[in-house]
Parts: sequence; structure tokens; C-alpha cells
Amino acid sequence: MDTYLAIASKRDTRAYAERPVPEDVARRILDAGRVAGSAKNRQPWRFLVVEDAALRESLAGTVYEPGNVRGAALVVAVVTPGGKYAFDSGRAAQNMMLAAWNEGVASCPNGMPDVEATAAALDLGEEERPVVVLTFGYAAKERNPASRSAEEWSARADRKPLDELVRRP
Repeated sequence: MDTYLAIASKRDTRAYAERPVPEDVARRILDAGRVAGSAKNRQPWRFLVVEDAALRESLAGTVYEPGNVRGAALVVAVVTPGGKYAFDSGRAAQNMMLAAWNEGVASCPNGMPDVEATAAALDLGEEERPVVVLTFGYAAKERNPASRSAEEWSARADRKPLDELVRRP
């Protein structure tokens, strides 16, 4: 897939089909996060793959949209020392979501209204805090990125116009 097309056509997906993500695809998604750049190549993150049903249910109660966690085929919490390194963690998260989309797997980043509750659900020690909880799965309503050009996807995006965001002082 063309990278710009992947970026323009990717949408956060909150409704997943009951279909597992194959292990080789999950591994590629996680590896895409691993190879993300980070300041001084610290790679300050850990990726917690939440497979246990009871833990998943507990985790679901700590994000803004619990159904995202409950319905996902793959759930990954990105954690860092003290919940710091948000930019580096965001790069890893975006890499994972774009790699997933390249494989036909949809995704959604999930915010947490109470980071401490999420940390407790994940049984993190005092030194680590979650930065984001990512959910992955095949979309309940499939979307074909090649059905439009990248420019068409971009034009259809519910986003502010580029001219409103770009400033050249």
C-alpha cells in the first residue's frame, strides 16, 4: 500500500468483526512499534499484550470507550517509565496502527480518564504508567483503501482544513 494512501484512508475503528488477528500479523504490528524512532534510541516503551479475558474486562472499564477493548481481537497497552515519553510512544503507536492497516487490520487508540486506574488494572509497578491502550481487529464494516485516491480520502476526512492548521511566520 502507498504510505500516503494508508495515512489518508486509515480511520479509527470501534466496531470489530469476531475474527482473530493471526499471530504473524500481530507480530508485525508489534514489531512496527519496536522499530519506531525514539530520543537517543532509548525505546522507553513496553508493549503489554492483554489476552486474559478477566484482565481485558478490567482494562475495558478504565478507557473512555470500553467496547473498543471488549470487541478487539488484539489489545496492546503502551507503557513507559512514569508515563513519560509521550511523543516517542505516539510514534510507536502510530507505527503499529499503520502497519495494522497495511495488513487490513483496523485500530483505535483509547484514552484513559484515570491513568492510575488503568495502571492498577494492568498491575503495573510504581515506575511504569500507561500512555495509551491500542485496540486492533478486522473492522465489522470493511473499508477498502484502494476504493479512493489518497487525495479523495483526505478531502473526505472530518478534519480542519490544512490552511487553518499551517502557518508560515
